[in-house]
Amino acid sequence: MLDATQERLCDENTTDFGDLKALFINCTLKYSPEPSHTDTLMDMAEAIMTRNGVSVERIRATDYDLAYGVYPDMTEHGAKRDDWPQVWPKVEAADIVVLGTPIWLGEKSSVCQLIIEKLYAHSGQTNAKGQYIFYGKVGGCLVTGNEDGIKHVAMGTLYAMQHVGFTIPPQADAGWIGEAGPGASYGDELDDGTRAGFDNDFTRRNTTFMTWNLMHYARMLKDAGGVPAHGNSRELWNEGCRFDAPNPEYR
Repeated sequence: MLDATQERLCDENTTDFGDLKALFINCTLKYSPEPSHTDTLMDMAEAIMTRNGVSVERIRATDYDLAYGVYPDMTEHGAKRDDWPQVWPKVEAADIVVLGTPIWLGEKSSVCQLIIEKLYAHSGQTNAKGQYIFYGKVGGCLVTGNEDGIKHVAMGTLYAMQHVGFTIPPQADAGWIGEAGPGASYGDELDDGTRAGFDNDFTRRNTTFMTWNLMHYARMLKDAGGVPAHGNSRELWNEGCRFDAPNPEYR
């Protein structure tokens, strides 16, 4: 899965990432156990993280019965079932969250949009500093497909993640698209025995950049105790709170 350059980067790394946790959420429209091309691209990023001591978990969103809606548990708002409360602890524990999605009609999958809405369901929660709950976590995006749109999909996905509080490192997205129209998707075996996309230096390079940047930023944030709370804590805006309140944290 990793080429010589990626292996060398792993071998020469001197940073300890051993206490970091990463969660990959595959937003394919396929149900397990059907193979997913998005999973195949995620394999590369996961391999780099695992080689460097990051604890990685991957889930497929379609393995869960996720209800529509922007509340943490939609069974409290009319849904007959919502498995999101099973997924949320995995997100909450992660330092790094990567959303992977195929492109359909030029857009992220409907499943990816559903996951974004489920993340947004927690936008009212705060951490111990009074910041939004996703402060201190970093986010990334991987995209696959047979039509143009990697940057468009990443734009919307990463915007949504930063809007709810994720830190987005530079070059936090990567992807692969095949020839327009029907044809091989990422990782498919070709007539000559090779795998589609595996020889694409652009995809391999950008996936490598994304993965290392996610790890570096997660390391920096963890070492710094997260994002400083001065100027971005919701507690300052609570009803009845005044700017001249005698609280040294906000002076």
